[in-house]
Amino acid sequence: MNSSQRFTILAVMLCFVISLPVLGQDGFNQPGSANGGALYETPGAILRLTVLGENNKRLDRQSVVRVMNLSDRSIYYSTTTDRSETEIVGVTIGKYDVEVNAFGYLTAHQGMTVATAVSNYALEIVLKPDPAAVNLNAALSAQMPSKVRKQTQRGVTFLKAGDLKQAQKQLESAEKMEPSNSEISFLLGYLYMQRKENENAQKYFEKAATIDPHNVQALTQLGKLRFVEKNYTGSRTVLEQAVLVDDEFWNAYYLLSDSCLRLKDYEHAREYAQLAVDKGKGAGDDAYLVLGQAQAHLGHDQEAIQALKSYLQHNPNSAAVTQVRNYIVQIERHAADSVKAGRIVPTTTYSVDTIEVANDSDEIRLAAKTWEPAGIDDAKPQVAADVTCPYDRVIDQAGKRIKELVDNVAKFAAMEQVVHENVDELGHPITHETRQFDYSVEISESKGYLGVDEFRAAHGGLADFPEQIATRGFPALALVFHPVMRDNFQMTCEGLGQWKNQATWLVYFRQRDDRTNRIHNYRVGNDTYAADLKGRAWIAAENFQIVHVESELVSPIRKIQLLTEHQSVDYGPVLFAAKNEELWLPKNADLYIDFRRRRFHRRHSFDRFLLFSVDSTDKQKMPVATDKPDAPVDQGPKQ
Repeated sequence: MNSSQRFTILAVMLCFVISLPVLGQDGFNQPGSANGGALYETPGAILRLTVLGENNKRLDRQSVVRVMNLSDRSIYYSTTTDRSETEIVGVTIGKYDVEVNAFGYLTAHQGMTVATAVSNYALEIVLKPDPAAVNLNAALSAQMPSKVRKQTQRGVTFLKAGDLKQAQKQLESAEKMEPSNSEISFLLGYLYMQRKENENAQKYFEKAATIDPHNVQALTQLGKLRFVEKNYTGSRTVLEQAVLVDDEFWNAYYLLSDSCLRLKDYEHAREYAQLAVDKGKGAGDDAYLVLGQAQAHLGHDQEAIQALKSYLQHNPNSAAVTQVRNYIVQIERHAADSVKAGRIVPTTTYSVDTIEVANDSDEIRLAAKTWEPAGIDDAKPQVAADVTCPYDRVIDQAGKRIKELVDNVAKFAAMEQVVHENVDELGHPITHETRQFDYSVEISESKGYLGVDEFRAAHGGLADFPEQIATRGFPALALVFHPVMRDNFQMTCEGLGQWKNQATWLVYFRQRDDRTNRIHNYRVGNDTYAADLKGRAWIAAENFQIVHVESELVSPIRKIQLLTEHQSVDYGPVLFAAKNEELWLPKNADLYIDFRRRRFHRRHSFDRFLLFSVDSTDKQKMPVATDKPDAPVDQGPKQ
């Protein structure tokens, strides 16, 4: 690549948020904080809540607690500590519904009456595991050798945190130590299923089931994959084996009933769907849809109508509601025709054969193994069921964090290490280079526009980026949530998930077609190309810090042969003791790019942070972005 073709990526990978322990009047106060907040000034009772899981032990992950006054509908929110407990101060007299949500568990509700505003109330709520969720802890059997178990535990921890790269490393190491372990094979199958690499996932599930024909989770997931591939006979075979192993595993019955429905074995579809409903005890209500269709094809009109109405009752927001209602109308007409004819009219008169619903099994898409992480729209993280996301508060509070940073922090510096790898189509490194830089950033705002100026000085004479490909403008990605920027993006709160066992709200964002891109572009030579982004942010439910962000291009930029750009950034708190300030800064950032038929992976790691801040007068003297309408974010001089 000659000097005229030098390629500068004005990438946007890092964000910084000031940690404020108490938010005041918005209902998301962190109770028990020394800084108090408005709720502490309001007379009221104190609610101390402990969340328990299996065997009445404290839950091993963070929960989100919502306490709603049933009279005036006012709401208190809180999150649990690492001891799975929380305290809500200032609860007024009245009757309340206490709702607790945690990833991988069913939502729990419990009533509570506050009779006096000067009392303390202690409450314990037990969460039941979501039977539809995969139980990763079940794979950690006591029969494993201690060293293998320790390695596997590390893999499970990374799986729960969503760090699939580290999870694979740990689990493959455990597999080398004990290659004939069904549980490790199951975990590797689950890992590949999360990556949408179904061929590898199926291979490991088959291996797990061969080693241990009683591994019910491996059998069920294998059945699910075969179902997605429309191999309904193969799916039925392994799922029938799964229910023989565990007669109470309702999810296997549900998938089995759907496979039988597709095979037109309506009698067994009816039988298995009813078992899924009975054994699911509320969790298997989706099976009413299969039950209703099977009953209809068997000519049991009234039973079919009853089952389909039960499905609508339990799933009022389903995308299949209109189809189901139309199906009920057809069955009612069929029943009326049968009465008039004095006999059963054949069910082939139905225009609807099988109603398709986007359930969990349908979410798995076939995908070939690739060198880069799964796409933003393909790898949809799991979220807790039946949890309403407080969208306005999440977006507003995350925006406040970013605005406070821009308003109060002028400059910070860090030591940056860059690891660059050219990789093949499977992600195997071909070359490996490292660089180290003194890195600093200045952030400013003027007339509604944001400026990010970035500077680097190399250590040891290594002043250039590998292959003359510069990645710059890192702090800008978090600015997506800044109040002056966020209207340029469509945003959706997808629900309550988790990141490294911390409860998080998942927010999906995408550049709007009717707004100018002011956040991200590529510069090749003297030409600049706008790069529209879509992505997902994991925002801590406890304090609205952004703990993880991933993004990618909305579409390739074919003029410069840029096919792929995927960013993944982790953030963590950095305490600056001298100024008594804590910022959430990037700890590492990964970038995957396919440019001009070459693929590379670059990792930026940051440590040894220094903070420089100024007052509002000095702030006005900082370099700022142009005030020209629709100007892109000023991301500093070209490298």
